[in-house]
Amino acid sequence: MQFGLTDEQQMIVSTVRSFVEKEIYPYEAEVERTGEVPEELGQEIKRKTIELGFYACNFPEEVGGAGLSHLDFTLVERELGRGSMALTHFFGRPQNILMACKDEQRDRYLLPAVRGERMDALAMTEPDAGSDVRGMKCQAVRDGGDWVINGSKHFISGAEHADFFIVFVATGVDETPKGPKKRITSFLVDRGTPGFEVREGYRSVSHRGYKNCILYFDNCRLPDAQVLGAVDGGFDVMNEWLYATRLTVAAFSVGRARRCFDYALAYSAERKQFGQAIGKFQGVSFQVADMITEIDAADWLTLSAAWRLDQDLPSNREIASAKLYATEMLARVTDTTLQIYGGMGLMDDFPIERFWRDARVERIWDGTSEIQRHIISRDLLRPLGA
Repeated sequence: MQFGLTDEQQMIVSTVRSFVEKEIYPYEAEVERTGEVPEELGQEIKRKTIELGFYACNFPEEVGGAGLSHLDFTLVERELGRGSMALTHFFGRPQNILMACKDEQRDRYLLPAVRGERMDALAMTEPDAGSDVRGMKCQAVRDGGDWVINGSKHFISGAEHADFFIVFVATGVDETPKGPKKRITSFLVDRGTPGFEVREGYRSVSHRGYKNCILYFDNCRLPDAQVLGAVDGGFDVMNEWLYATRLTVAAFSVGRARRCFDYALAYSAERKQFGQAIGKFQGVSFQVADMITEIDAADWLTLSAAWRLDQDLPSNREIASAKLYATEMLARVTDTTLQIYGGMGLMDDFPIERFWRDARVERIWDGTSEIQRHIISRDLLRPLGA
């Protein structure tokens, strides 16, 4: 692995960081205050991203994407992590699982998503089935030549902007020695399909403006043409396309931590107490040293996992390690930065309290810290028969 970035990678980092500073930072306070992204602003960010050539940069060139490697795309996500998620959502990174589209699905979903003409949202989580994907109760049953879906999904990010949804539902049950095991199928569901409704979700203290929604299915009828992948093959498409999304959370956490650290470092040098900069006190200077060490460690852990993906090496454990460490590192960095700022850190005059609140959810979505530890330990113990 090369530890230095190539000239092209340096350009990617510089271009995306400049975009975030110019097109995202100026609007963050307003989005934080209102909890909304004005439609015209979101579309303007999308338009500028397309002009920049970075929209759907996580897709291969043959379908119209930029064809970035996993490592290159991780660098993009790391820089986007510096900005408000509600705004960087319009930078446009459709779900890679759309590469599973076949035949006319490519023209209806994949290619318009890559061009920025249609936006997607992924729907998997349910009130009683978060980490336990096979515990989902939303189900589709055969009725004639169609599928009829009933149930609900919640915590669906970006649903208010989505034109269509990639929905995972139960389509049967197998009896196994360990008990019943549900079969899962992925469906493509257009907004406005009869029997399908998108409702406003819960109010969250993390990532204001980046909303979650609740999806309801009441005898929603879909033809076989809406199945993404194979019937009962939902886990296959998950394993092929979705597990790497944990890497984007790790990269985001590193980018956000570096932005937060910049505030901590500057404040440590500027803030005076007892006649000198607080950074001269060991209690603060050691915190600064610990923060940058952890950020660098999380950064290299994340980039290394991305590099392994590009080399077609086993990466599941490494991605889990990156997601686990980077998200927990972000929590420590934001909390320490707030401590360095003291009481002012909790005031909305600075974005520190926002970074602190936003950091909390990173340890939950795309697989909790506990799930990541399970993946890591399972990978280590299984070869030993344990």
